[in-house]
Amino acid sequence: MAVLGVGIDVCDIDRFSATLNRTPGLLTRVFTPGERDRTVASLAARFAAKEALAKALGAPAGLSWQDCEIVSESSGRPRFEARGSVAAALADLGCASVHVSLSHDAGVASAVVVLES
Repeated sequence: MAVLGVGIDVCDIDRFSATLNRTPGLLTRVFTPGERDRTVASLAARFAAKEALAKALGAPAGLSWQDCEIVSESSGRPRFEARGSVAAALADLGCASVHVSLSHDAGVASAVVVLES
């Protein structure tokens, strides 16, 4: 396997919360129904993960926020479920594995994404 892309992003949780309050439509535009009921810190980490995934893919045009969802395995480990535009971008790159790590502490949420062939 070879690394095809790496992305990282950070998000200030208070600023993200203020943005959600100021722009309520952002919640439904960015997050899938399965993601929306999480705490603001968890949402900020998921937003950072979606941004990190776009960076790892090289930020191709036409990606939909709704086409990537962070789900938690029974162990709590996060993973992406990709569909539509995101699944197509991953396939075009020859990606076989997407690794994601989320964190939030001290008012900052962060995510790292690694794509492998």
